[in-house]
Amino acid sequence: MVIPKGGLSVVIGDQTCELSQKTVYELLLDTKDRFPERIAVVFSQQNIRLTYTEFLREVEAMAAGLLAIGVKKGDRLGIWSPNRVEWLITQFSSALIGAILVNINPAYRLSELEYALNKVGCSTLVVARSFKTSKYIEMLCELAPEIRVSTNKLPLTCKRLPSLRRLIEIDTGCKKTEHVSGITEFSDLMKLGKQHLTNKLGGHLGIRAIARQNRCEEPINIQFTSGTTGNPKSATLTHKNIVNNALFMTRTLKMSEVDAMCIPVPLYHCFGMVMSVLVCVMVGAKLVFPGEAFDPKQTLAAVEKERCTALQGVPTMFIAELEHCEKYDLRSLRTGIMAGSPCPVETMKSRHRQSHSKRKSTDSLEKRTTTVGRCQPHLEVKLVGEDGKIVKVGEIGEIWVRGYSVMLGYWGEPAGRNGLHDGWMATGDLGTFDEEGYCSVIGRLKDMVIRGGENVYPREIEEFLFKHPKIQTVQVFGVPDEKYGEELCAWIILKHDEQSTEDEIKQFCKGQISHFKIPKYIKFVKDMPLTVTGKVQKFVMREMMNNELLAMKPVVIPKAKL
Repeated sequence: MVIPKGGLSVVIGDQTCELSQKTVYELLLDTKDRFPERIAVVFSQQNIRLTYTEFLREVEAMAAGLLAIGVKKGDRLGIWSPNRVEWLITQFSSALIGAILVNINPAYRLSELEYALNKVGCSTLVVARSFKTSKYIEMLCELAPEIRVSTNKLPLTCKRLPSLRRLIEIDTGCKKTEHVSGITEFSDLMKLGKQHLTNKLGGHLGIRAIARQNRCEEPINIQFTSGTTGNPKSATLTHKNIVNNALFMTRTLKMSEVDAMCIPVPLYHCFGMVMSVLVCVMVGAKLVFPGEAFDPKQTLAAVEKERCTALQGVPTMFIAELEHCEKYDLRSLRTGIMAGSPCPVETMKSRHRQSHSKRKSTDSLEKRTTTVGRCQPHLEVKLVGEDGKIVKVGEIGEIWVRGYSVMLGYWGEPAGRNGLHDGWMATGDLGTFDEEGYCSVIGRLKDMVIRGGENVYPREIEEFLFKHPKIQTVQVFGVPDEKYGEELCAWIILKHDEQSTEDEIKQFCKGQISHFKIPKYIKFVKDMPLTVTGKVQKFVMREMMNNELLAMKPVVIPKAKL
């Protein structure tokens, strides 16, 4: 690690260690060869336990099944599901055949799903039957009614989803309301794969020969992240990006085959599929999934039962767990990752204290709770000021990163709009460096809102609300919230002679955009604060709204001492 020199906020990570050249599938295969009978995967809610050998067999069977139905290298294969073993099998089987996995947020609604599938040209979608109140198959049939009248023998042809050719349904155990002819059952795909593996591909050696055709520099994953243009952006990642992210995180966490990691975070996010799954697979550790979605008691029970040594989560998850920590034996825990959004320092210290964390680190508790650490190997980080120049140590600047972790670009976007500048990615985060090279993130360059670990961009919501026939103009911004860190607030100016209510606006959003994007606070106004040049002053609106919310809070009068 090179600390800042010359008083400037620029650091370069260690360059002496080697980068991995493995593909995602090679990573799993190598670990299986080292630890064939070690438990790889535990899905508590599904009552599933698989060794590395058993898990690899499932991965190779699905890969053969995908090949049998026509999925090929370079195809975009989407997955829309909560945390289930089928998600994990899909992740590695798509990597084996060189298909590009497209992560679809389980909270997506119709307009978001349609945009995502069409943006990257998904030819195949693995989809859960349902999750909580989301009936995924019904939603898909609403977008593409052709699915109901198609047959498994022919590729799908859907007007609104022109690239979609195949649907694979995960049986989530709920009652099936109807048989949809254009859908293949996940279990049937696995049976087909096992037959194809034996009869067509020459067994496991044959499927592994196919896997050897992949290269680590090739794209393997597309992650959607909301953008300031109003639509989600499709960040494209390579094997090299995500495998090396996992490699250096295993070293930071001091992970080995004796560890077990509890993973309540969603798999559709890099936090789940890379910083959790690939970290464990890298060293042969045990992956423990408490359930399809986060539940604090379920998570802590899994930690206790499986003797987990690591626990992942966003701040709101850890805050919820802290209320129940004393009821569970958590003495096995020694490490973990908190990510997704800023967390109050005192909350981090409480988590460290109450969860019995005993991780040994060269970093002080103060550094671990007030900074995001130091630069990882083979990366460069600089802080850039408004004038485009590197700022001095201690000054605030936008965080720019260059190295193995930087994406290829945004799928389908021309070179000039791929988000990169001579290999550098401007993150949009604002931060500072201290003299030792520790970085503190202090905010966002733009007005992105982080609600409970979910990045939400107001422009995307504004563009959607503009579709409401009564709305003339709308501005969306974040306000502080004790539970989620931030909540969304919308100020709305209605068209002349129109009337509306908070409930009407929320109902307009329901089922069309994710629940966490629906503004909690809605205020109808006649005008908005503007600069002399006519630009909206969101910081003024945020301050005004925050004062209103504070004034509405009930005053707690302390009880008199007897």
